[in-house]
Amino acid sequence: MHKSSFKKMERFVSSLDNSNGNSISRVLDFGSQCVNGNYKELFDPDVWEYVGVDQTAGKNVDLVLSDPYNWAEIDNEFADLLISGQALEHVEYPWIIFEEFFRVMKRGALCCVIAPSSGPEHRYPIDCWRFYGDGMRALCKHANLTCLECHTDSDEDDLDEESRVWKDTILIAKKQ
Repeated sequence: MHKSSFKKMERFVSSLDNSNGNSISRVLDFGSQCVNGNYKELFDPDVWEYVGVDQTAGKNVDLVLSDPYNWAEIDNEFADLLISGQALEHVEYPWIIFEEFFRVMKRGALCCVIAPSSGPEHRYPIDCWRFYGDGMRALCKHANLTCLECHTDSDEDDLDEESRVWKDTILIAKKQ
């Protein structure tokens, strides 16, 4: 994970109003394995139950999916918040992933997905896609999620050298 991805997620998390009393909210992080960092530290354990999921076991993975396109291990409407960063480009069928996002999100839940629109191939274990706003909005439309915000980094954005290569697209969407 590069610095600007972490900062984007940090800004998103800090914007959340999680004032639901003493209730703990559940965040599901798709592609959570710690590769050059992760988002777990952004979630106060007194407020959030963080569940990291990935296709393979590793640091920051609480649940290994037996099938990346059928998350049988996760109940319907499981998550109050779904996040994913620097993972979507590594799946062959992102539209199916978005269908699973929809299924496991509670009604009213938000998702924040960050994925590169540029950059060199980085197989982990595969590298299939780059995403622009139109592609993210199409994935939302396919999965019946409402796109609230979508932005792709540009040359005018204040990014460090490593982050500038990836020109991330950030999507914030909601399950109505």
